[in-house]
Amino acid sequence: QVQLVESGGGLVQPGGSLRLSCAVSGSIFRLPTMGWSRQAPGKERELVARLTIGGSTNYADSVKGRFTVSRDNAKNTVSLQMNSLKPEDTAVYYCSALFGGTQYWGQGTQVTVSS
Repeated sequence: QVQLVESGGGLVQPGGSLRLSCAVSGSIFRLPTMGWSRQAPGKERELVARLTIGGSTNYADSVKGRFTVSRDNAKNTVSLQMNSLKPEDTAVYYCSALFGGTQYWGQGTQVTVSS
């Protein structure tokens, strides 16, 4: 079992930055492949960033060059640094972990980009 708790969401103006964090706990001895997804109202959930066990990263085209995913193995946390935010980045952001063939999800954190 893996538990994920996101934090760091909020309201930010266009062009601003936010840093989301995901605290990982449970029956793990190292961080598995982690992801950040988002879901806007009326839209399907989409994967925006992924960080594999080996350290490889993948980003959705819509966030490349603006978002950066990273991890702190000592603290069992994964972060998503979001810069140059746009109104279309408004969504609930979810942290996920792929562990033992099961995808685990956090409860989500709201990010609103508006002036």
